[in-house]
Amino acid sequence: MHPVPNFGTKRAVLDRFDLQLLDLVQRDDSRTAESLALDVALSPSAIARRLRRLRAAGWIARSIALLGPALTGRRLRAIVLVQLSEHADQRGKSALLDRIEAEPQVQFCYEVAGAYDLLLLFDCETMAEFNEVAERVLVSDSTVRRYETSFAKREAKFAPFIKLGEG
Repeated sequence: MHPVPNFGTKRAVLDRFDLQLLDLVQRDDSRTAESLALDVALSPSAIARRLRRLRAAGWIARSIALLGPALTGRRLRAIVLVQLSEHADQRGKSALLDRIEAEPQVQFCYEVAGAYDLLLLFDCETMAEFNEVAERVLVSDSTVRRYETSFAKREAKFAPFIKLGEG
């Protein structure tokens, strides 16, 4: 059994069945309880109950559909490293992060340690769209000291999964 902190004050315990289910559904959440029962030694009804509990407890944050290359393959993807001004105050940084959050073309934003402060992934249809969003979000903001952009040539690996337990 693996004790894992719950979002409240109690500690929840995830057993090996929970970890197996989480591992499987993070890779394909469309699987039925009957299908999951082929890989997890539980009945379909027990699996359905566990999945409801895991969702209710927040261990499964949301389910999404990842679009295929027919829709995503020709898009412009840019990795942007952002260095904030050394005089940037928390209010200015928060306002920048709010603008980044509101931009649908920014797929993720990480605060990072090192020479840069933020790492962003942009997904745009065209270079013109990228330039327009970068201008609106980054160039016009005095909190941003500088930014550096690298464009993705092709996707070599995309695996947003977390290794759980053994195996």
